[in-house]
Formats: sequence, structure tokens, C-alpha cells
Amino acid sequence: MSEFDEFAEALFGQLSVEINEEKEIRQLAQKADEDLQSKVKFEEIESITERVLPPLKQKVEEFLGIRIPQVKIEFPELKDLKKLKGDKVFSDEASREFVSELFMAVADEDHKSIAALMKKDTAKYLVYSTYAIQYISKISTTYGDYLDGVIYLNKFILSRYPQIILHKQGEPYDARFENVNSGYLGAVKMTVLEELIHSAQQNLHEINKNAATSVNKINEELAKIILSLESETINKLSEYLQLQAVPDDFPFAKKANLFFFLNPDHFLIEQIGPDVMTFTHVEIDPKISESILGLGDIYKRWLTPIQTHHAAFTTMEGMAAFAIENILRDDKDFQNYLATYMGTDFSSYQVRKSMGKDFTKTVYEKMGQKAFKSMIENPPNTRELKDPQLYLKRTSQ
Repeated sequence: MSEFDEFAEALFGQLSVEINEEKEIRQLAQKADEDLQSKVKFEEIESITERVLPPLKQKVEEFLGIRIPQVKIEFPELKDLKKLKGDKVFSDEASREFVSELFMAVADEDHKSIAALMKKDTAKYLVYSTYAIQYISKISTTYGDYLDGVIYLNKFILSRYPQIILHKQGEPYDARFENVNSGYLGAVKMTVLEELIHSAQQNLHEINKNAATSVNKINEELAKIILSLESETINKLSEYLQLQAVPDDFPFAKKANLFFFLNPDHFLIEQIGPDVMTFTHVEIDPKISESILGLGDIYKRWLTPIQTHHAAFTTMEGMAAFAIENILRDDKDFQNYLATYMGTDFSSYQVRKSMGKDFTKTVYEKMGQKAFKSMIENPPNTRELKDPQLYLKRTSQ
């Protein structure tokens, strides 16, 4: 087995928990469906969505004071959802096809194609395989997505969880059905509502997309530099950084380890912490920078787009969380979702901390409904997210 083949095996090894969970969900849903079939029946997710979309759209427009654009709604099953995740990895034109092929190969669990892609462009693989692991490992907790005018609802999860939950609760199914079904409706309402809000955030989407593309381009640049280093330099740096020892006959693995360690997403945040999101420059250990010329410049250039990406994404998510909390606070289906599916209640849900939600709340209390349009058209920076008064002062001038 080649080194690339072994790395493909390792990639799926990192996803094994999620892949096994997906298989278990299928099995549990099939068993539940067989037992429940003649007793109770849940409504199809497509018809629920068609029914709840118009009133939810109206509620979002009334709360935000912003018109929601026309959107399509699609209901992907698992494999199509994994491929969609590749479209949400923002890269430049030169890398887009590679990312698409990578996510398709992961969705198909195609080890040979993964190895071939690794061999074809190792630098791109080092950068984008981390997204494949990160995004796909969250499939079972991701109910919906929004991209380019389309709301995607995770049919694999949303259409199976109600059956699984009711089946686990046990007989009498008809007596327990109402609460579980209400929670199911609440989950769909929450998801549709969240993605409708995201559909109104077009400027934030563009800012986030452009910043993430720049981050990935810089990460590709670093990957190429590390892959071009001599073995002596790789060995010296690996020893200095106390990286896991790798045999000499696995040269790619040695370089990959060094890249994953020095990748700014890991290295700077691990070494400095989340405060790096407000820094304008960082100091690099001279013993590292003398071995990788230009590393300090790469990190400095990375700070601006990563901070823009972080601010835009945090604002998008925070606004959605704040709006959901306020629009659905008295919705019985949403409350049943929290109780039946999440094992919590609205009071506990409400006090959950989130930088984006806390920022939105503060700005809303000062600006009222105008806050949402302001945040979309004139988003905060990372310092303003931490201190909303700075944002309020800037935008009131």
C-alpha cells in the first residue's frame, strides 16, 4: 500500500465514528418504521415545509424589517448533503474542481479516488481534507443549510429522528405520538426559520465567502512551501516542535504533520488563543521562521481575512440565533422540540452564551429593528463583536 493509500485510509479512520453513526441511524429508522408502520404515521417533511414556509417568512420579515428573497427548498439525502458541503468550502477558481471531487470521493467512501487526488495535488489535499473531516463530522447535527438562493433541509436526519425517538420511548406509541410529532414540527420550523434568516444576509455571505477564499489561498501557499522543504529541514523542525516521530520512508506524512501543526488555524489559535482575532501582527519563534522564510509574512497576511471571516460568520449565526429565540419563544412545537429532542427547555436554551447572539441583543436594544439592516450592510469587526459599544459608536456617526 502506497503512502497516499495509507493517508486515504487514515482520512476515513477519522470519519469512522460518523460513518458508523450514519449506518446506525439507518438501521434504527428502519426498525422503528417497521414497528410503527401500522400504528402511527409522521407527515412527510416536504408537506410540513410547504405549510410552514409562508407564515414563517412573514414572521421573519416582520421581525427583521427586511424583505426575504424568493428561495427554493431542496431535501437532500445523506450523499447529496455531503457533496453540498463541498460547495460551502470557499476556494478560488483554480481549486474549486479539486474540492468538489474531494467531497464527492468522501461521500462515496472512495478510497482510491482520495489517494489519486492526494497524489494529483498534495498541497490542495492538505488544506481541504480538513474541511471534509470538519464539515462531514457535523452532518448528523446539521438540520439545514443555505447557499445561493436555495435552502437545503437535511432529510436524512429530520425525516428519521421522529421515528427513532418515538420508538425509543416505547409503547404506547399513539399516546406519545403527539409530543414527538410536535417536536418534529418544531425542528422543521426552527430550521426553515434559520435558513430564511440566512437568505436575507446576502452582503454578509459575500464578505464571508471572499474572506474564506483568501484564507484558503494563503493556506495553500503555506502547504506548497512546506512540501518543498528539504528532508533535513523537515526533520529539524519536527524535532524542535516535538511532533510525533514518523519513519523516514513516509516523507509525505512528515510534511503533512508539519503543515497541520504550523497551519495558522491551528498554530496561532493554539499558541495565542482566540484573542488572535483582534491582533494586527504576531511574533514567530525565530527558530521556526529561519527555517521557513516568509512564514511571518504569511501569518500577517492571514490575520486580515480570517478576522473578516470570523466577524461575518459570527454575525450571521448570532443574528439567526437571536431572531429564532424571539420569534419562536411562545411556539409550542419549538418548546416540544427542545424538550423531546434536545432534553432541555426554553429558559436553558435562552441563557446559552454566544458572542454573535450577545452582540445582536446589545445592538438591537439600542437600535431596535434597524440593527439587522445595519449589521448586514455594515457588519462589525472582531473588536466590535467583543465590545458592541464600539460598533454603536461607529455606526451612529
